[in-house]
Amino acid sequence: MLGYTVRVPRSDNRLLNALKWDERVDPVMWQKVPTFFERAMNNSISVTHVAAKRYEGSGFTQAALRGAKYVGANGIDEMVQAVKLALAPKPSFVYTYLNTLDSAGHSDGVGSDKWLTALQQVGDFISKIIQSVPEGTRVWITSDHGMVNSTEQIVLGEDNKLLENVTLIGGEPRARHIYLTEGSESESIAQWREFFGGKVQIFSKPDAIGAGLFGQTVTEDSADRMGDLIAIPNTDLILIDPARVKEESSMVGHHGGTTDIEVEIPLLLA
Repeated sequence: MLGYTVRVPRSDNRLLNALKWDERVDPVMWQKVPTFFERAMNNSISVTHVAAKRYEGSGFTQAALRGAKYVGANGIDEMVQAVKLALAPKPSFVYTYLNTLDSAGHSDGVGSDKWLTALQQVGDFISKIIQSVPEGTRVWITSDHGMVNSTEQIVLGEDNKLLENVTLIGGEPRARHIYLTEGSESESIAQWREFFGGKVQIFSKPDAIGAGLFGQTVTEDSADRMGDLIAIPNTDLILIDPARVKEESSMVGHHGGTTDIEVEIPLLLA
């Protein structure tokens, strides 16, 4: 996982949106590492993935979550029933994902009425799961990220010269992958650091890899997809792509950065 959008190498500056995908990109070739689900299946464990019907067969699902039997279910009661049925074989593992809290946070913000309602729905979902699973089942509860409500934004290239030497903008508002003209890396990194001061962490690609931002081991394929400059705000600032001002500035909640609230997520055992 490098970012919401990253450049497809040798594609004449084409971005891949990880959620919407691109039919020209083979998900299995893009993400070649065997998934947890595939490894479990190879060890004779029944693996089921229960989530919204619209995610079935998506490029992201094939890249990151392949190997499980996908059961599409819309609505909490339908999902709970699907989980219960999937646990019948022994041994078995079921992964289920509910997106309502994330969606409410993006649209209305963390702590909003819509978000609090979604949080209650998550609580109800977890309670029903715990009550329905066979005795002896372990239920692990976690999140894929935290979220911050943004109160400040900067449109890249608007009343600033941050897009000088920039050929492509990737990533997301809380973690930008910036692709630069060849040979301009040092100049651009210095320019961005001077402009943002301590508000934003600015990394060169080698520095980001060395700092372990993308794990202990970075493949050559992953390095090829990264930006030449990587910008991660320290505050609740968001960095807006000028081509996506309406979409990105309309969202209240954002994630992708390295603040505590974004990366310190719970892992609960029920």
